[in-house]
Amino acid sequence: MRVGDPDVAAPEAAEAEETSPRDLLRRFLQGDLASLRVILAIAVIWIIFDVQNERFLSAANLTNLFLQITAVGLIAIGVVMVLLIGEIDLSVGAVSGLAAAVMAVLNVKQGWDPATAIAVGILAGAAIGLLQGFLFTRFRIPSFVVTLAGLLTWQGALLLVLGKTGTVNLSNSGITDLANTFYGPAVGWIFAAIVIASFALVTLGGHRRRLAAGVTTEPRPLLLARIAAVAVVTIVAVAILNSDRGLPLALVILLAFVVGFQALITRTVFGRHLFAVGGNAEAARRAGIGVDKIRVVAFVLCSSMAAVGGILAASRLLAVNQSSGGSNLLLEAIAAPVIAGTSLFGGRGSVWSALLGATVIGSISNGMNLLALESSVKFMITGGVLLAAVIVDAVARSRRQAEGRV
Repeated sequence: MRVGDPDVAAPEAAEAEETSPRDLLRRFLQGDLASLRVILAIAVIWIIFDVQNERFLSAANLTNLFLQITAVGLIAIGVVMVLLIGEIDLSVGAVSGLAAAVMAVLNVKQGWDPATAIAVGILAGAAIGLLQGFLFTRFRIPSFVVTLAGLLTWQGALLLVLGKTGTVNLSNSGITDLANTFYGPAVGWIFAAIVIASFALVTLGGHRRRLAAGVTTEPRPLLLARIAAVAVVTIVAVAILNSDRGLPLALVILLAFVVGFQALITRTVFGRHLFAVGGNAEAARRAGIGVDKIRVVAFVLCSSMAAVGGILAASRLLAVNQSSGGSNLLLEAIAAPVIAGTSLFGGRGSVWSALLGATVIGSISNGMNLLALESSVKFMITGGVLLAAVIVDAVARSRRQAEGRV
């Protein structure tokens, strides 16, 4: 096994050396089947909240839930990049707010067209990531310190960009339609067919390639069961969305970024190097990998996705203000991938964890709002869930190390 090989590191692609129930249980406990664990957790959470409030599983509320998780999910995708190299970025919330403010001011106050304003906002996020990545690698300052300083700095920059008004309302359809566009049933079902067909082709194609290479892989019945499960979830989700306002463009954007970044870390040389650096930076350096370059790129991608998430959040709220990127956005963006199995210790994780973790966080937040729980209770419950996820990650890591696995 190569350190950092995505087929080894990503939970969904772990090798199935055996197929017995005992082996599946072992892999589950070691974190190889983290996605299954999170899906079961989501099911339990939904059942609990539906029992407490029958509106939770209504089409209208689930549509709102999907919209609510888009910003957190997009930011969490970037967080996965830095977590995979064993680092952290505490500035993503502030960066998301600043990028949205840059976009809003350019569009509303300067009269720039939406596409250009959005592009400059994302470039601003990328520039911040480049700066923080450079400071981290050039001066060997812990990423925790660099990004904590960044959090304070970019919050101040947000106030400066917004100026005395403090709030910029968005009205241009080129921006507001990003989070407020819904497609009809026909588009929804076409989208479902594409998702199911693509997943089946990728899954079965990977299975055939591994067999041709003589690598042990999962049995075909298990693969078919996975495809069937994805098909059922996709069909049910589209049916629910179609029964309300339709398929949201924001959700399509989120899924597109998830698929794209998952392909980036599992199908490219950069992805293999990313896992290698997170698994063992010194070994990666001795293998000829440009460790510092990989780290800088990871921070650039992280801040760029923070900007994308901030812009989607502004589109949904139709405004940018001094609290944009604040509140518990940072906590949720970091907690989401960790909850879904991406390791805080680096070298192990999946971009899908951003989506699954955001769904967990969003479901808990949405359910607690329906139950009208106090903010103090919400913070304690969310913090408890994050702590539990970190404990599970630490235990799984200990089990793997005990068996001599990375």
